[in-house]
Amino acid sequence: MPVHQVSAEPWARKPLVFVVEDEADIARLICLHLDTSGYTTRWFPSSSSVIEEAVKEPPSLFLLDVMIPGSDGLELCRHIRLAKPLAGAQIIFLTARAGEADRVRGLELGGDDYITKPFSPRELVARVRAVLRRSRESAQTAEVLKLGEIEIDGSSMILKVAGSPVQTTTREFRLLDYMARHATRVFTRDQLLDAVWSEGSFVTPRSVDVYMRRLREKIEPDPDNPVYLKTVRGIGYRFDVPKE
Repeated sequence: MPVHQVSAEPWARKPLVFVVEDEADIARLICLHLDTSGYTTRWFPSSSSVIEEAVKEPPSLFLLDVMIPGSDGLELCRHIRLAKPLAGAQIIFLTARAGEADRVRGLELGGDDYITKPFSPRELVARVRAVLRRSRESAQTAEVLKLGEIEIDGSSMILKVAGSPVQTTTREFRLLDYMARHATRVFTRDQLLDAVWSEGSFVTPRSVDVYMRRLREKIEPDPDNPVYLKTVRGIGYRFDVPKE
């Protein structure tokens, strides 16, 4: 069970953030700054019971330390992304691991942002706010796109391929939605980072490649020979509309 809950306000009134951090002093600092910035927080010192509690009351965002007792933050992220009731939740990693390989691994598993320790509480709050703001902006896109076998409903964040729902992370959905709404336009990796990722996110152009590979595995009949998400050698990517 969680050992800490901040704010007596009903959860429905404020975005709920699950803070999974084993160091009590850091967890209290995070909860204090988020609570005073308009969020409700629940603190978990380990991965135990996080999924169970989240399914009961889905949070808007998970803030995950990587090195935690039990299943580590990366494994917990994987389980969150497999839980259908948590499909719309955002995930930010907070960790002392600063290597590119660790960041890429986190993104591959479905993370939306990556903050390294030591961190500025003000920056952390800003990154949480930016991730949730972009998620809301994506959800407000009302038009349903139908391109070939792909159907993208921006208002409900539902993706269907050949009529069947396909599970995506919020970041995957936003990237696909953005490219599909600008079909045939060629984007560099940096342009996609600017359009889809939070300002100041600790990601690199390689992150775009990670997400493209994951999206191709979900929407393409043959991911090695994509029909929709095409690589433009030496430049970046474009979304193609198959000819009838």
